Amino acid sequence: MHTTDERQSELSKAATSSPTAKYTAAIALELAGSPESATGAVANSEVALPAPSAKISIAENTKYAVKTLIIGGIAGCTAKTVVAPLDRVKILFQTHNARFVKYAGTHFGLFRAGAAIYSEYGVRGLFQGHSMQLARIFPYAAIKFMSYEQLKMLLGRYVGDKHLRNFLAGSMCGIISVAASYPLDMIRVRMAYITPTGGVPAERVRSVAKMIYREPAYRFGLFNFFRGFPVSLMGIIPYGGVSFLTHEYFTSLARSRFAHVAARPADEQPAKGRRRKQRELKGWAEFVAGGVSGVFAQTASYPFELVRRRMQIAGVHDPTRKASAVKAIREVWSTGGLRGFFVGLTIGYVKVVPMFAVSFYTYEKLKMLFDLE
Repeated sequence: MHTTDERQSELSKAATSSPTAKYTAAIALELAGSPESATGAVANSEVALPAPSAKISIAENTKYAVKTLIIGGIAGCTAKTVVAPLDRVKILFQTHNARFVKYAGTHFGLFRAGAAIYSEYGVRGLFQGHSMQLARIFPYAAIKFMSYEQLKMLLGRYVGDKHLRNFLAGSMCGIISVAASYPLDMIRVRMAYITPTGGVPAERVRSVAKMIYREPAYRFGLFNFFRGFPVSLMGIIPYGGVSFLTHEYFTSLARSRFAHVAARPADEQPAKGRRRKQRELKGWAEFVAGGVSGVFAQTASYPFELVRRRMQIAGVHDPTRKASAVKAIREVWSTGGLRGFFVGLTIGYVKVVPMFAVSFYTYEKLKMLFDLE
């Protein structure tokens, strides 16, 4: 039988080996009753994981979760408002709207479609469905950012590779946020797709919701609000995972290798005594990191998004028709081949770069304002 001191000595030696062994030994040291040695083992580790002995109280974590929930929702609404007109045109292109499909794939088709909407419906036409968008995006973005921070801390205890941790946390928070807000997105897409003619007023939220609910495709009307939901979950895994992975990577790069150009000067860094210890980046660096992460995320998930949009508007053409991913994929392939799955991707880039840039920039600045790490 080993004594406690002998056991702790063996574990301390193990902590000098590989990063994974260091963290495993640190946990064992804490269980063996030596939190000081555990903290030292993690400090010497090359893996950026929290010390097992460093515990955050439930009250502190609850305050942190509530604050990230609120500022995440604000960041999401700010970003979506900036790109609302682009989003309207993108949905019309993705869903192959009969009145605007002629602009898709043409030179300056984005601007010509936007001008056509403005000339017929005015500014309100460019923001049609935006009220529903804000109602959807606040809980979506709030849950996304809050759950990402919580999942990152949780997974940090078990996943040694920080890049894998960030990808998993981003994917999981995306699944949670999409599940919570999908019915609202369904209503918003329908409102953006419908283009009234002959001076007929645009459909209101309540009437669109009733229309969707009463579609006879499914026995239970609530199922109509989840057309394309499985495809959406498939798409959010690369979308959420890649977006947070690349944003964390580029901001980390900006704070280390390119700190001399991307980080704010020492006299502009947060004052001592604040909880937030990381180096603050210049505004342009925050925007670039966010925008580039958006490009990667959009590219990885766009075919899933396009199929989902087609499924969401299927009830407009035939209320009795059930949404089928296979049928939607066949329709896209038959009309455009492989390129058909990327119709509107250019406008997607034009929209997603400023959206991600504004979203991450706003989120990080609000975290700095509230002194959150």
